[in-house]
Amino acid sequence: MNPDLIGMVAIALLWLTAGALAEGLPGRRTARSLRRRTATVLMLTASALAAMAAVAATALVTAGPTNADRIALGLVLPAAPALVVAVRTVARLRLLWAGTGAFTGAPGTPVPPRLRAAAAHPMIAVPLQMVGLATLPATVTAATGGTLTTGSALPGLVLTAAGLAVVTMGIRHAIRHSRLAEWTVRPRSTSSHASTVLANRARQEPRRCGPAAGPHRFDAQSRSNSPSFAP
Repeated sequence: MNPDLIGMVAIALLWLTAGALAEGLPGRRTARSLRRRTATVLMLTASALAAMAAVAATALVTAGPTNADRIALGLVLPAAPALVVAVRTVARLRLLWAGTGAFTGAPGTPVPPRLRAAAAHPMIAVPLQMVGLATLPATVTAATGGTLTTGSALPGLVLTAAGLAVVTMGIRHAIRHSRLAEWTVRPRSTSSHASTVLANRARQEPRRCGPAAGPHRFDAQSRSNSPSFAP
């Protein structure tokens, strides 16, 4: 089998698997499940970044055209989103993993709304899926038997479809994150409204009863109705 194809398929599978698992992070039911899934995504992301760095380092130190050089040329396109993953996505995944660590003592605890909204942030799943889709043109070129640098129409079509898919996924992730972020504010506003209503009712109760309510009013009436004895 073509060594270029083996290398590109392995790296593409790592990125695509990480992106698919990150897609389902907000759907985890318990904090323990979210913590495990976040750790898996972190491990796959670190492995994919390490594989790309190893290929680039091998291409730099070897002389002459080698398989590592051809694979490195195929990884030029996903290099930019991979840098975004290394700078932003990994940091957010680590924060999410650390946030779920507070619930390790209660494995069945449901995922809090704030953590669920953090898991749905577009900067987690979208960059991972962008890198996975950006590896497809070079993978398709290697699978069809051409070199990774050959300019043909098929990689261009794959790249165009991948770009449209990235735009669609970005919009969908942004809408989902904004919808989940509303739930982190809505319960707080509802409770504050309820406390305000209760406070207003507590202020109105003395006004309804009046100052003459209670035993003082009864004593005044009894004294007015009782017969008076003149000396």
